[in-house]
Amino acid sequence: AGEIKIENPFVKEVAPNMKNSAAFMTIKNGGSKTVNLVSATNDASAITELHTHGKKDGMMVMYKVDKIEVPAKGEALLKPMGLHVMLIGLNKQIKEGDTVNLELKFDNGESVKIAAPVKKLSGHMKPYMDTHK
Repeated sequence: AGEIKIENPFVKEVAPNMKNSAAFMTIKNGGSKTVNLVSATNDASAITELHTHGKKDGMMVMYKVDKIEVPAKGEALLKPMGLHVMLIGLNKQIKEGDTVNLELKFDNGESVKIAAPVKKLSGHMKPYMDTHK
């Protein structure tokens, strides 16, 4: 077992006509050195990218990032309206009860495979946000 642990992963359910979704989780680093999540793959979409939200010209926008830093003995919180793994070009409708398999790759050579349940965000967002501040 490596130094990286993934907690509470889930993928956002989207309407049948939507082609993109996002995965959220807490990434914990038990090691003594900072590591970076540098890429990811999944079995539900054509493209997987690391993204975040921020303000640009007064508007909230989502954009791609090259890495997500996980501090030594710390964690990175991937949550709605923050850092997340973007699933672009879904190859099927994903709905609550489904599972999306993801592989997360880090710059220390570690790779972590997880099975993330699909959840409806509206019902799950408030408790998730309350417990993941």
